[in-house]
Parts: sequence; structure tokens; C-alpha cells
Amino acid sequence: MNVPKIVVFGKNVSEFKGDLLVAFVAADKKNKFICDDYVATVLKQFAGQADFEAKNDEQLLLYAPFSQDKAFLKASRLLLIGLGKKISRLKPEELFERLRVAGGNIAKVCKKNKLSEIGLWLPEVKGVEEAIMARYLVEGVGLGVYEFSSYKKKDEDEYQGLKKIALVNVSDEQVVTGEVERGLNNVRATQTARDMANEPGNRWTPTHFARFATDLANQYKLKCTVIEKGEMEELGMGGILAVNQGSHEAPKLIILEYSPAKPEKTIMLVGKGLTFDSGGISLKPAQGMMDMKYDMCGGAAALAAMEAVAREKPSVRVICLVPSTDNMNGGGAIKPGDVITHYGGVTAEIENTDAEGRLILADALAYGIEKYSPDFIIDLATLTGAVIIALGHHFTGLLSNNKTLTKALKDAASLAGEPVWQLPLHEAFAKQIKSEVADIKNTGGRPGGTITAAEYLHTFVGKTPWAHLDIAGTAWDYTSKSYIPKGPSGIAVRTLIEYIRKVGA
Repeated sequence: MNVPKIVVFGKNVSEFKGDLLVAFVAADKKNKFICDDYVATVLKQFAGQADFEAKNDEQLLLYAPFSQDKAFLKASRLLLIGLGKKISRLKPEELFERLRVAGGNIAKVCKKNKLSEIGLWLPEVKGVEEAIMARYLVEGVGLGVYEFSSYKKKDEDEYQGLKKIALVNVSDEQVVTGEVERGLNNVRATQTARDMANEPGNRWTPTHFARFATDLANQYKLKCTVIEKGEMEELGMGGILAVNQGSHEAPKLIILEYSPAKPEKTIMLVGKGLTFDSGGISLKPAQGMMDMKYDMCGGAAALAAMEAVAREKPSVRVICLVPSTDNMNGGGAIKPGDVITHYGGVTAEIENTDAEGRLILADALAYGIEKYSPDFIIDLATLTGAVIIALGHHFTGLLSNNKTLTKALKDAASLAGEPVWQLPLHEAFAKQIKSEVADIKNTGGRPGGTITAAEYLHTFVGKTPWAHLDIAGTAWDYTSKSYIPKGPSGIAVRTLIEYIRKVGA
């Protein structure tokens, strides 16, 4: 994990001596620069030499000396970042995303120039608190510097990454520090989820999921319970057990609990922890199968969000369940046509063994509702390829039985810069998963595949307010952004954190 250290440097910009000082420039409707007087002087000096117009995402990297007043700035480089026009008129979520993207662009400059210490000369935007500006810039930089190199040979002479960010032009250090810490909690949790997803299938198994949760519980005084295969058999968790039949590695249901003294509400998170998905008997094509190590991104997001919950200690109780196994086609593997019995007694006919995520989530949902009586449930899973056909790699699919929960999640996702798009639940889709030989079947054909998968889960939640996030299109190969790396994005981690903050405020 590479999370830079944050130092609040105060207002004395001229005393910063690091590798790079970043300043921000906006423009008014007449293309006049909106920036610090010194930066305006620098830009005037370069007029005609550099085509810098302060457009959104535009950059200009300068080397000392920056102006005739050679003694004013002591930094080695000055990076000017354009914020575009009418920035004060942006909606809050639009401004936050613009700042995150700017932070990601700064991270790219740091990597290219192998910079270890930078300063952010906080911009001034009418009506926006400096602490908010600092938070989202730092969040963008922190998300943008991420790299996964656990299995690469380490060279001591290689670039070690960005180590320190100094915040300059700060008037209220205490408020800025508090707000930036919230941004860093988002960064830490997202980097944790990306790390888990990047691990290969032989290095991240149900045992590793359980070990991570246990370590997290020990570090933050949470409660961790791991339900093993024998207990699953006693409880009748036929979905998890069925998916696991072809594997030599036993399944686990990992439960992590955060409980304040007098919780006002209980939120239950359920994340799909499918550590590798071959498709089982309904074998996937070889092309792209190596990406199926990412099929546990829902479980990774849920557990990573618990790290931020433990740090911030909201007033709500948060329960996280991760049903975990892989889906292999060994000699004992479940077959198309088999019938299983879920926790609670619902029977299901298996039409396609590659529709396995809903089987393990169903048991976790039914068990969690009975044991913890949550007020709200959010499950998240790389569940269907159909959601990619519907929404590409740009939006997470959202389906819910509750309007209030839907709005709260949409607001949280917008704030986090992780857009969702609601798809309908309807009895017409539920009819597609009715079985002739069991209560339900695990596929409803190709039409409406994302919705019929959600209707399968809907069967197990009753009237409890519930939302399902299908992250199959956004968990990796996500929309290109400066702060999103290739590979796993860590999607939904920040959405969950923002939602819990709001409910637990």
C-alpha cells in the first residue's frame, strides 16, 4: 500500500522546498486566469511561449526559476493544473470529481518524474471550503499513485513512490487535517480492495479472506466469525456448498462485525467472494478466464469498507458477510439439472453452473437477515456479464426494493464519483426464474440477465430494505480515469463508505 504522508504546511508558500509545487488555475468567461497573483505573473511571463489556457485537465510543467523574482519559490518544479471555466458553478459532486481527476493527473506527473515530495498550493474557489478542496485533491493523488508490485523483484535503486504531500496556502490547519483524513480513509480502503483483487487465485483463497478479516478484527477490535464447511452442512447452506463441490479448497463464510455502544441502525454488507471462477461444468472459454481471479471484488470491497468503518467509528452497527469459495469443475462438481436447498429451505434447480454467484450470496443473505435483523442490506458482486452489455464499463447496475435506500446509494455513489444506474425489479422477470421441478432456477435465459439474477437474490430478502450492486462491468476495465489504474478499480468501496457516513452521522 502506498499512501503518502500528509503535512499541513500553512500559508507560507515560499518556504516549500520539495520536488514539485502544484498550483491551480481556473478561467472566467472572458478567458482571464483566476489564480494567485504570483502564478498570474508567471503565466504572463510565458505568454506566447506556452499555449496554456487553464482548460480542465490542462497542465504546464515549469522548472525554476519561474519568474524574475527568483527567490520567491524554492521548489524545483512548478506544475500548473487547469480547472476550467465556471468552476464555482459546478455541482458539488462535479467539483469533487474534477479535483480527484486533477489529483490523479498529479500522480502521473510524480511517477513520470520520480518525485518523492510535492506541495499542493490549495486553490481558492468561491463558496468552497479549503478543507474540501484539500480532501478531494489528496484523494485523487492517493488513488492515482497506486501500484501493485508484490511479485516483482525489488530494486533498491528504483523509484519508491510518492512519500509526502505538503498542503500549502492553508488557513485552518485543524479543519483541513480532519477532512483530509476522511479522504485518506477512502484511499486506504480502496487500495486494500485493489490489492486483494490483484492477488492471483492461488494466493488469494477463502483461507486468505478469513485471515485478512481476522487480522482486521484484531487490529481494530471488531468481532470476526468464520463459518467452516462442517457448520455450513449443519446449517443447510446448500448454495455455498454446491458451488464448492468441485474444489479441493473448503468454503468459508466470513462475518465481520462493528458494533458501537448504542447503535441507531444496522447495515449489512454482503460481498461475493468467489476467488476464482472457471464456470464449473458450464466451463468458461479460455480467453479471458485469467481475469476470473477478480470475481471476488465484491467481497474485497465489503471487507475493505470495514477498514474505514473501524477507523471512523460511526453510530451505526455494520455487519459484513463474505461467502467465499472458488468454482471449479472437479469430479464432484455440481451439474446442470441438479437441485439444491438453500439456507431457510428454498430449493433451486441448477441450469448453468456458471451462474454461481447468486447461489453463494443467497445463503449469506438469508442467514444474515435471520441472525442480525438488519435495517438495510447492500450486496455487491461481479454477478453478470449482462450488466456489461447494458451499461458498458461506465456504470454499476443498481437494483433495489426500497426507494429511500436507492436514493441514498445514488447520492453516495455520485459523491464518490462511482456512478450507478438503476434497473427495474418486476414480477415479469421473477417469472423467468420459476422452475418446473424446484421453487426457483438459477438462470432466466439471456433476456434481462442482470435483472433475473437480482430477482434470484430478491427471493431471499423479504421486505427488508435491500439494494444489489452488480459491479461486473466496473470492478475492472473501468472507465479510463487518471486515478483509476489498469486492472481492478476498487469500485464501490468509497460508495459504501460515503453511504455509511451519511447514515451514521
